[in-house]
Formats: sequence, structure tokens, C-alpha cells
Amino acid sequence: MPIRFASSPRSSIGIEWELMLVDDRGDLAGEAPGILAALEGRPGITGELLTNTVEIVSDPHARVADAVRDVRERIAEVRAVAEPRSIGLLSAGSHPSALWHEQRIAEATRYDKLIRRTQWWGRNMLIWGMHVHVGVERRAKVMPLLAELGATLPHLQALTASSPYWAGEETGYASNRALVFQQLPTAGLPWALDDWPAFEGFVDDLVRTGVVDDETEVRWDARPAPRWGTLEVRACDAPSSLHELAAVAALTQCLVERGSRRLDAGRAPAPLAPWFHRENKWRVARYGLDAVTIVDAGGREQPVREHLAELLIELAPIADELGCAEELGGVERILELGGGADRQRAVARAHDGDLAAVVRHLRAEFDAERPLAAPGEG
Repeated sequence: MPIRFASSPRSSIGIEWELMLVDDRGDLAGEAPGILAALEGRPGITGELLTNTVEIVSDPHARVADAVRDVRERIAEVRAVAEPRSIGLLSAGSHPSALWHEQRIAEATRYDKLIRRTQWWGRNMLIWGMHVHVGVERRAKVMPLLAELGATLPHLQALTASSPYWAGEETGYASNRALVFQQLPTAGLPWALDDWPAFEGFVDDLVRTGVVDDETEVRWDARPAPRWGTLEVRACDAPSSLHELAAVAALTQCLVERGSRRLDAGRAPAPLAPWFHRENKWRVARYGLDAVTIVDAGGREQPVREHLAELLIELAPIADELGCAEELGGVERILELGGGADRQRAVARAHDGDLAAVVRHLRAEFDAERPLAAPGEG
């Protein structure tokens, strides 16, 4: 099954951000159909599986700052329609107290087949994420880059982990979303495929057996996006602020560019064993930025925070060249204040477990566009 890979400028970047719609009480509000109708198909603002969600999509750009500017402007357009309806916006990997069975599925969406097939698990996808597309200039690089990126997918997941609560319960996980989403039949960690023909063969197998209609239904944590000529990173919870979104986008762009330079220099990727990748994903879902991950084939372990600090030093020259040094610096602020899950839990502790206070905190972070120190911290 030949799959064309579009032409795309190297290390160009595009951002997708799924946002919750909430009412004055902070409860999810199924108002997306009306808001989208009022916006009359404005580019970069779309619906999603559930009527409580809008997705903001940037145009492709060379610089993270320009993609973030698109996102900010499109959020302003949504707000202009939503606020007169007493609808607000917030972002996290999950809503602290919402119940999946109270949500409405959007009518006539591309997800109809998914829900028919997956039933209860599909209906349970009350989760929000961010996706980052990074341009790849040659199709032959795509699968090696995907293998190269596998070692740092946990770091991106840890930085955005913001779904510790599920249906009003403390899950004990920093990113419950990561484990919920991988229940879909084509989601989770990517299979180790050596090259593009191997990917085409994989998709052909799935199409012939009725698993998917095309490659867009492969929902890996990172995947090729042939239509756009990009590598798409999908491992992240939706971050709570625009500042975090920019920081993680910059880190993703730099990591892909680093991998591309290594391939140009003839350095083949040295991926970890699949069982190490699986363990790393679970560890960061469980512990977020406090996780200790396996960092080489020999089983050496290192705290995520420590490894991220080293990465920031290594990637600084690349960030300067790509024009995203300021945004990459936002990773340090996340490390200082703690991840989204940490901040939510601190707010809950300060308010005797009141999750309504956590929702108010999330709304404040989103409106401020920056991570906020939780009560008694920072």
C-alpha cells in the first residue's frame, strides 16, 4: 500500500491543542456545535469527539513563536463567541470531576466508526491532549527519527502530565490520560519498523483486515503524518497554560532536529528494548516529573528531572538556531514549579480535597497563560 509523504520544510512546526469548554460552575459544557457554527468555519478552530471540546490548530511555521501566536489569536476568536454564552476555557489532560457518561458525542464526526467499534472504552475517552507536528524533509528519515525520538517521549509526557483525577477520584497517576488513551486498538507506543516500506506494509495489513481505513487512524504516541510531511508527537496531556504549550513545542522541535542532525552525520538510532520503552511510559504516567526512567540499552536509570536539565544544555545551540530559545527556557519554569499534576494536587491539599478549587486553579492558569505556583509553593 504505497503512502505518499508530502513535502515539508525541515523542522517546521505546527501545534494542535484540545481545550475544554466549561460553564460558570466549572462543569463541562457541550457547547462546541454552537460555538463552531458561530465562527463559520474559521480556519484552525475545529470540533472533536465530544461536544465539550474545541481544538485549536496553528498553521505550519519555521518558529515556535509564530505557531504560538496563531494559537493565541484563535483562542481569542473562540473566547469572543464563548464568553457571551457564559462559557469559559481550561486545559488539562482530564477534568478533575467530570463523568464520561454525562458527555455528548459530536454528531456526524470521523469518530463514528471508532465509537461503534470500541464501545465503552471509546466512550471513556474523556481526555485532552496536545499534538506537535515537526517537518521532515525526506521520507527516508521518518522511521529512523521515530525510533530516535522514542527515548525522550517519556520526558515530553512527564512535562505535561496533568490528569491525576478521574471522575472525582485521585488516581495515584500523574497522567491517567496516558493509560486510558492506549486502550484504543491502534494507540500507544509505536511499533519498531525499520523504514518506510515497513510502515506501508503495516498499514496495508491493518486496512486489509478492517482495523483501519487509512494511516490517519494509527494513533501512536508519535507517528508519521504523511499528509503534512511531518512527524507528529501525540504523547502529551493537554498542558494547563500557553506558556507550557510553547515550552513543550520548542523541546519537541529541538529533539527532532537533533535526531535529524544525527542521521545526517551517519549515526543510526539506538533505540531501547521495547520492554524498556513500555516501562518508561508507565513510570512517567505514574510519577510524572518524579519518575526515574531507563536511559540506555544496558538498563542505566536516571531521574527525568536530571535528564531534562542535561537535555536543555545540549539543545541550547539548536534552540538558538531555530529561534526558540526563549520558549525552550519555559521547561525550566515547569521544573521549578512542578508539573500540572503536582500543582493540581497541591491546590486540592490546600482546600481539603475540594476539586472545584482545582478547576478554578486550572481556569486561572489558562487565563494567565503561565503555570501558577500552587498555594504555599513558589
